[in-house]
Amino acid sequence: MVSYTEKGEDQSGVGVSDGDEALTVLRDQSSSEEHPYPDIVLLDLNLPRVSGFDVLAELKDQPGLSALSVLVLTSSEAEEDIVKSYKLAANAYLTKPTGPGEFDSLIRSVEDFWFDKARIPPTSA
Repeated sequence: MVSYTEKGEDQSGVGVSDGDEALTVLRDQSSSEEHPYPDIVLLDLNLPRVSGFDVLAELKDQPGLSALSVLVLTSSEAEEDIVKSYKLAANAYLTKPTGPGEFDSLIRSVEDFWFDKARIPPTSA
């Protein structure tokens, strides 16, 4: 999981290696200036310890975290994974590209859409 926060022209990201760590990091953040909620969360479904589906379910059930914008970014193209992700309130489902250039292009497209074009509600604690 990677979470991104945009502050003007600056962007910062936090990466974690498993679902348990993802939940811990997100629970520890708040709507304060010092530790803001991320603007977007890129979530892989195939996380160790706690799966991406379990992370989505937990975020959906937590009042302060349910408004986060979560984009599933995974290797799975299975229809059941897509349907389940949206049922668990994912905001988008993206399949990981195979090449590094394609990945960079996808990330630029996500940034362009999510930070420059989309209007999202503010997150609150």
